[in-house]
Amino acid sequence: MLGPRSKIQDRMAGLFTRQAAEYAAARPVYPKDLFVKLASLTAHHRVAWDVGTGNGQAAIGVAEHYDSVVATDVSAEQLRRAVPHPKVRYHHTPDAGADDDDLVAALGGEGRVDLITVAEAAHWFDLPAFYGVARRLLRKPGGVIAVWGYNYRVSPVEDMMARFLHTTLPYWDSRARYVIDGYRDLPFPFDGVGLGKEGEPAGFDMEHEMSFPGLVGMLRSWSAVATARQRGVDLLDERAVRRLEGEWGGASLVRKVTFKAFLLAGTVRADDPA
Repeated sequence: MLGPRSKIQDRMAGLFTRQAAEYAAARPVYPKDLFVKLASLTAHHRVAWDVGTGNGQAAIGVAEHYDSVVATDVSAEQLRRAVPHPKVRYHHTPDAGADDDDLVAALGGEGRVDLITVAEAAHWFDLPAFYGVARRLLRKPGGVIAVWGYNYRVSPVEDMMARFLHTTLPYWDSRARYVIDGYRDLPFPFDGVGLGKEGEPAGFDMEHEMSFPGLVGMLRSWSAVATARQRGVDLLDERAVRRLEGEWGGASLVRKVTFKAFLLAGTVRADDPA
């Protein structure tokens, strides 16, 4: 995921590389109407940038509404698992030595991007650096940046998820508090466009049919679970999985669940010097 230094680079790249297969297989699909709403906010539909694209899930959704999408990530392993699409160009932004000017050039130059999207990744970024590049790239006026995520709030199993989350808390990177708290405190210095703003994220639902193995796979893809495993602690050992199975309702049960997602969208402020 694109993050600190590049001057946007993310030291979490190695972690997400190690769990790339689990991440790609376990995550819910973003609703199509999310991309319809985002596309309705931009004046043009020529170029979009999906940042921290991972397996390209959001980039594919964006591509239904824009002529071309550049999808970037610091994890080469994530990009190797990305879904091909004729309008999506995947671009590896290495976690060392990348330069903002090179990145701007790869996106077509300043003021050329209509939509910037960041799905379940902005909390890992060096936000001042990322927002600086975003301001350079966004079309003025008419360009929009949107960041969104989801956490343990999954209906109707939120209590179960909260109990498991509690076991993971010692292993989260400090930046993960933003996503755990639903982006309520995530800095977002852009003017609102009617779909969430700094301090007041908008909510949306992601419905998903999930099996019990799918649930366990999703939990294994959490960065805190991977970090714990590195430290010799298996948060999903046999005992933990049996407890989750009982709370879920049985290993063979497939549930219709709803992820309670959160979104911030905005445009470059008129008085922003960038």
